[in-house]
Amino acid sequence: METSSTPRPRRMPPELREKAIRDAAIALAQESGIANLTVRTVAARAGVAPALIAHYRPSMDAFVAEVFGAIVAAEREDVFAAAAAIEGPRQRIAAIVEMLLDGQRDDVTLVWVQAWAAGARNEELAARVRHEMDGWQQDLEAVVADGVGAGEITATQAEGAAWLLLAMVDGMNAHSLVKWAPDDRSGLARRALAAVLG
Repeated sequence: METSSTPRPRRMPPELREKAIRDAAIALAQESGIANLTVRTVAARAGVAPALIAHYRPSMDAFVAEVFGAIVAAEREDVFAAAAAIEGPRQRIAAIVEMLLDGQRDDVTLVWVQAWAAGARNEELAARVRHEMDGWQQDLEAVVADGVGAGEITATQAEGAAWLLLAMVDGMNAHSLVKWAPDDRSGLARRALAAVLG
């Protein structure tokens, strides 16, 4: 009797399987938001059985929070890394705001908006949303404070200026998801910057 010489497929090591599942969930969320993350949708995207997702991520609430955090932390890192190459705190702030309003990050905006809504029912997600919002506020506040220290910005309270700028960015980007936003978001942002920063 002949036997097949085709080797059986190797099982993926647990750490690689876990990474593949996480990567699949991140890609799915970037395409259609975190509201689409379920055991079944992540399993289909990763090409595995739903039971395997439940094995590696027994709490879907915690997994959604993890995926949200990975996406928005990467965005913040990218934006501030790009802005770091720009001279002068005022110009850096303008660049940060314009990058966030240029329409290239609408996938991340959708993730944020869905996280704010879902966080009302998912405390783990709500905690991660608060953590990431604090990170944005603190990083932007530091740049505003540099501008105040350098005499480029007349705002006396860097914390307040950072909150106002982030509220403007969040609001305009959320509006843009339903096509309710100014045609020239960057122009409005520049006028708002002048008003907030003095």
